[in-house]
Amino acid sequence: MIVAMATTRRADMFTADGKPSDDDPRENGPTLGDERTTLVEALRCQRLTLEIKCAGLDAEAMARRSVEPSTMSLLGLVRHLAEQERATFRVLMAGQDMPQLFRSETHPDGDFDGAVPDPGVVVEAWDAWRAEVDFATRFVAEAPNLDITGNDPLNKHGSGGGALSLREVLVGMIEEYARHMGHVDLLRERIDGRIGQ
Repeated sequence: MIVAMATTRRADMFTADGKPSDDDPRENGPTLGDERTTLVEALRCQRLTLEIKCAGLDAEAMARRSVEPSTMSLLGLVRHLAEQERATFRVLMAGQDMPQLFRSETHPDGDFDGAVPDPGVVVEAWDAWRAEVDFATRFVAEAPNLDITGNDPLNKHGSGGGALSLREVLVGMIEEYARHMGHVDLLRERIDGRIGQ
């Protein structure tokens, strides 16, 4: 009985018939690209997955917490990933002196704690995330190669306290998204039972 139920549930995907969609924006990307193309495409697909998994939800659903004591929500993850994009590409790689978007020294969990069920907060989060993704996309496209480095003296990005190449940064950002897409799957399933593809 449990196996049959799991099979049925897993077949209930976002698409109407339970089959992958021919118009999935993550499909049919480059498959034999060079290193930069491969890394950029993997990150693009992770970012698109976040958008797909959050599609069609109102502010209340976006801000719904997982289970106590966690403060995690889809909205909190959008805010968190906007922070990660900014810290990685603007601050670390481009060397810009930029304030954090939602967190501060006195409120280090502001990305999650401030994820409240307000439509304006949702719009602000998506706008911030898209602005950071746009910056990162342009930065990577304009970089002369993947060997350029950013300095991580305080080891905020796992460098051990030194330089990180753009190559390492792209792999790290893919890992960051992939880690959170599992959370996103569970949060979305808890909201309306949809598990996506």
